[in-house]
Amino acid sequence: MKELQPINQNVLLDLANEKAEQKTASGIIIPDTAKEKQNIAKVIGISKLDNPEISIGDLVLYKEYSGTETEFEGKKYLLIPYDSILAKIVETDSI
Repeated sequence: MKELQPINQNVLLDLANEKAEQKTASGIIIPDTAKEKQNIAKVIGISKLDNPEISIGDLVLYKEYSGTETEFEGKKYLLIPYDSILAKIVETDSI
């Protein structure tokens, strides 16, 4: 089995949660080219870093136009520099 292993302070994000087809309330199909790209993805790999603030499985918000999109064994991934991650998305309890 092969897997992608990020190196040189890069992070591997899973882009599989992007939906192929979206519809408006009236049933109009929105093509991929017209969709606004969501900059949120799940971390599935991290290169060796000292004290990373994220871990595998976290949802993160990353900079627009950063990294390299790639397809590996039929899945879409984004390989980005660690410093392109802007925030970690966390669940909190409501007050």
